[in-house]
Amino acid sequence: MSEYEDEPELSGYEPHGDRPLRSRVYMNVIRVVVVLGLIGLVVPGIVSAVGTANSTATRTCATYTQYLAPQAVSFDIRFDLFGDGEPGWKCYSIAFNGSETLLRSMGLIPGPAVIPTSPADKT
Repeated sequence: MSEYEDEPELSGYEPHGDRPLRSRVYMNVIRVVVVLGLIGLVVPGIVSAVGTANSTATRTCATYTQYLAPQAVSFDIRFDLFGDGEPGWKCYSIAFNGSETLLRSMGLIPGPAVIPTSPADKT
């Protein structure tokens, strides 16, 4: 009489002992495939988000420079985590002599330029 009479689906089953079901090489290959898959899913999203934020910051800084510093010859955008003020994108105007003036801190996710509607709103 077999020990698996109550469970017919287990008839013929022979325990494999202490040997693992999968080999160590197979498990390492699976781990590498999973990590590469995760990287393949996450990295394009990060690259796309940074590219979109960069182009938005460039357009927004150009608008701020045109409105807030019309005498400036150029502008510069930077992403500062530990700079002055809050972390995020910063818009600087560049004067003819090369001096830089911080026009606006645009935050971690820059949005469109907010231009004041009256001279009293200008900050």
